[in-house]
Amino acid sequence: MQSKLRLALDTMYAMYPDACCELDFKTNEQLAIAVILSAQTTDISVNKVTPNLFQTFPTMHALAEAQLEQVEETIKTIGLYRNKAKHIKQFAKQLVEDHDGILPSNEHELTALAGVGRKTANVIMGVAFQQPALAVDTHVFRVAHRLALVTQKANVLQTELQLKRKIPKQEWIDAHHAMLFFGRYHCLARQPKCKECSLQSVCNYYKQQKTTQSD
Repeated sequence: MQSKLRLALDTMYAMYPDACCELDFKTNEQLAIAVILSAQTTDISVNKVTPNLFQTFPTMHALAEAQLEQVEETIKTIGLYRNKAKHIKQFAKQLVEDHDGILPSNEHELTALAGVGRKTANVIMGVAFQQPALAVDTHVFRVAHRLALVTQKANVLQTELQLKRKIPKQEWIDAHHAMLFFGRYHCLARQPKCKECSLQSVCNYYKQQKTTQSD
């Protein structure tokens, strides 16, 4: 593995040794629904609505047969709640009809479900099934690009594939969580903690900011 990437990952592992999925869930199916709901909103916001959601609709059958308006009402405090209500109701319906209400474990079947894209499938495979997977969310994408761990113009898919080529497969899950925590709590989108960062020496973003400030 490249020394810069090794340094970056080891630094993040040391900073966040307990990095993990912060969504609250008790079953794989609940995890999947929570991940779907987390799109473009915070895990904290999702965790505020899922206890009531899972209590109101305790099974995939119950959610599949629910009135859409009731689902919307249950999750209305999170962003894009109308679309997400449609997605999780359809997701539950597909699970019941095609998988006996049980979440599948492979990417092909997961991405065929409503609301489940590549990123969501990667999270599910890694967290629920402990399969090697590396999800690229906004935090991982930002960190990978600021540290130049991927090519400058790499899109989300290219970022995922480049990281997977460079990081040992057995590290994918840990790397995802560490990079996510680093982006969520340290390398923030608007006010990154550059002055106290241990990765200044290998960070393109930091060097660019220093150059800009000195001009």
